[in-house]
Formats: sequence, structure tokens, C-alpha cells
Amino acid sequence: MGATILVADDDRAIRTVLTQALARLGHEVKTTGNAATLWRWVQEGEGDLVITDVVMPDENGLDLVPRIKKLRPELRIIVMSAQNTLLTAVKAAERGAFDYLPKPFDLKDLMAIVQKALSTPVPSTSPAPAPAEDPEEEALPLIGRSPAMQEIYRVLARLMGTDLTVMITGESGTGKELVARALHDYGKRRGGPFVAINMAAIPRELIESELFGHEKGAFTGATMRSTGRFEQAQGGTLFLDEIGDMPLEAQTRLLRVLQEGEYTTVGGRTPIKTDVRIVAATHRDLRTLIRQGLFREDLFYRLNVVPIRLPPLRERTEDVPALVRHFLNQAAQQGLPAKTVDNAAMDRLKRYRWPGNVRELENMVQRLAALYSQEVISLDVIDTELAETNPAAAPTQEPVNEGLSAAVERHLREYFAAHKDGIPAAGLYDRILREVERPLLSLSLTATRGNQIKAAHMLGLNRNTLRKKIRDLDIQVVRGLK
Repeated sequence: MGATILVADDDRAIRTVLTQALARLGHEVKTTGNAATLWRWVQEGEGDLVITDVVMPDENGLDLVPRIKKLRPELRIIVMSAQNTLLTAVKAAERGAFDYLPKPFDLKDLMAIVQKALSTPVPSTSPAPAPAEDPEEEALPLIGRSPAMQEIYRVLARLMGTDLTVMITGESGTGKELVARALHDYGKRRGGPFVAINMAAIPRELIESELFGHEKGAFTGATMRSTGRFEQAQGGTLFLDEIGDMPLEAQTRLLRVLQEGEYTTVGGRTPIKTDVRIVAATHRDLRTLIRQGLFREDLFYRLNVVPIRLPPLRERTEDVPALVRHFLNQAAQQGLPAKTVDNAAMDRLKRYRWPGNVRELENMVQRLAALYSQEVISLDVIDTELAETNPAAAPTQEPVNEGLSAAVERHLREYFAAHKDGIPAAGLYDRILREVERPLLSLSLTATRGNQIKAAHMLGLNRNTLRKKIRDLDIQVVRGLK
């Protein structure tokens, strides 16, 4: 027997589409374009599930969620919004929404969430969520409304109320520490400390002492007891940055701590119970390191409970304007002159590949704010900056009519030349194939608007093969209603 689903959205087209789709699943649908009618239905005991927009003419849908949960704790609520920020996703989760979907969304995704919401058992006690102080939009660390970032926001929102271990991967400069801080600042451990340690910045012989602390006299130079990062992070979050650079002996000890929940200081004998949430990050391919014997496979699975891949900036160039405005605003708040970027200059920034990712963009914007007198940054300024930052990227752009094979060879020559003695690290074959395969599949899925059957046909692949490659390469598939 179908359920009664209450839909509130001021967009008539959305109401029509949802009514037809839900009716095909056998559900009864009641729709409204305002929050007041939805609240009246809820008060009268109607509905088995609520689907609500955020921005409505009479009230913000997010403000309605805790009131509904207080009156009817068993009623599941799905929030959808075109605002598409981390703030929206976090608010929806904190206020008790069952799930959150950014607009435009894939209708199949919404139907799957509806089925899950209706079939998931309701806890025997479902108290209304405690009101939390809302973070300010400007204080949020992650900027961007691209489909790739939307999926990250949804994952982060689901993780805020948990202590699950998270592994963040992504190229240098993509904002891995910002994600770790967001998990802490808006999570259940926000009242505890956030402690970060970069494995690549600490001498190998000191990593264990830095992590676990040491006793006086434990080694030469240990003139007093020192607390380690695990102890400093007690009750909070420990961020293990560049975990791929951790020596094997330290990996073994870290694994033991994760398994047993306790550790001893270097030179100490008394076990210390640990209560920290672990968030790890790396720009390296840990599976390749495992094959090379440089990273423990059992530690990888302990850390990779929830994997989050941060896309490079070149995969989300639609976020460049928002990032530029954000960094210009930051510069103005620091006392630098207020500036804007004209359309031609912004288009040039969007076409650039940003090998240094968001960090490189931030550095450039800071230079623009500090070194140029004009209020409006023009195309010639951007071309000058890009030429000075990366001569290979400026004025020639890419060779005209260059074939794929020639382009790959040119990039490989540059890649070899960038390494000492012209010999890159082991595992080059897999790395290069992965770098070519990922954009090929991503662009094919984008061209087919996420339709895997069409993409498989276009690529000449079996659909199951394509699905496996999507999983193995952790490619985000986003399909949207228009």
C-alpha cells in the first residue's frame, strides 16, 4: 500500500513532476506552494513523508523542519534547495532532515531517497533535535556550487553527527584541511580541539614522538615530558595530513592505536585511552603505495571508512567566479582596496588549468588586490599574471590542431623533465592511464548528462565495465532536472 507524501514547493513544475513520479510508485501526493499549508497538514496528522523546498513565499522550509520534528518526531523530511551551499546541507542535517538534495537533482535519486525514508525503521525514541547555533555563510570554509561540490556537501552533512573515520584525497591545494575543519567545526566534537599534523613536514625519527608524546629521558634531547598530538586532540579531532608520507614503523603503531583505542608515550609504560576522531588526507595514490610495499593495507582500510575525493579546480571551473569574489572580499576585509574582475578576465581564469588548484587561485587574487591600482581587473592583467606564474601556460596556449598523441607526448616530456634525473617514481604506467581515463570518462558522462547507457555506447564499453571504472576511479556522476 502506498504512502501519503506531502510536497511543498513554490515551483509548479517541480510539484507536477514529483506528483507524477510518486504516483507511479503508488503513493498519494498532496502538494502546496507555501509553508503554512504544509504546517496545517502536519498539525492535522496527515502525511507519512514530507518533501519541502527551502525558499518559499511565506517561510523558510529549514525553519519548519524542527517544528515538524518536535510535533511529529516519526515523520521523515526530505529537504531540497537551489541554494546549494554547505550551510544548507549542514542546517538540514542539524535540524533533523532525513536527507538533503540540491537542485537541480536527478529524479531517480529522489525516488530512491523516498523509498529509503519510507522503509527505514523509525527509532523507538526520536527526540526533536536540539537547536544549534547556525554558522554564518561567510564563515563556511568551502566555496562552490558545482555538482561535484554538491555531492561533497551532502556527504559532509551526513557525517556531522558521527565519529566515523574519514579519508580525504585530492591534489595539493584542493582544500583537504578545509574539509577536515568543516567536519570538526560543524560536527559533534565542535567543542573539543582540532589538532593537525603534517606527516611530510616532520623528520621520520620524530613522528612517533609527535603523535604520542615522550617521557623525560626517552631519547637524547628529551629533557622533559612532552604531550603528543593524540593527547592534545583528546575529545576532538586529529587531522593526519599527508598520511601517505608516514613511515612504515609509525604506520604499525598508528594501526595498533586505532585497533585498541589506547597508546603509550615514547619511553612510557602506562597505556593512555584515546578519544579522538581521525580524519586523514593525502594527495598520493595509497593503493599504488600499498602495491609498492610503502603503505600498510590494513591501515588503509582502517582509515578509509568514508572516502571523500576533492576534485581539482579544473574539474569545477564553474566555481572560479565565486572563489574569486570570496578571495577579493577577504582581501578587502584585510584592508586592501576593493576590486572586481571583468567578464573577459573571468573567462580567462576559468579556462586556465590551475595546477596549484584553489591555493594557486587564492595566491593570485591576493596579488591582484595588493599590486594593481585599477579597481576593475582586466584581461591583460590576468594574461600578465599567468605568463609570470607559469610561462608554459601563457601566451601561446596549446598548439593549434595538435593531435591527442602529440599532446600526451608533450605533457609526458614535461613530466619527465620535472623529475630529478628524468626518472619519475615507480607506478608511472598506472598513474598516467588513470590521468587519461578519468577525464575521458568524466567528460563523456557530462556530455550524456550522466546517462551511463549512452556514455557506454559512445565509449564502446560494456555498461558494467563503465560502472566498475566509475567506482574504481571514484568519478562523481551527476544528472540534473532542467
